[in-house]
Amino acid sequence: MSRDLSLQQIAEGIPKSVLNASDKDLEGFQRIMEETVKLRESHKNLQKMIQSYSSSGIRSS
Repeated sequence: MSRDLSLQQIAEGIPKSVLNASDKDLEGFQRIMEETVKLRESHKNLQKMIQSYSSSGIRSS
């Protein structure tokens, strides 16, 4: 089961190391988060494609 977190829960879970990080570190962290969001969206799209394919009745022999 997937667990969705609220923004408040995410903010409360931010470790002090992130809060005290340098601008360079935060830029790197931001890039990681952006790629994570892209990956998550791609995963959702892939799941939808697989569901659609599975329910279409197309079977390879």
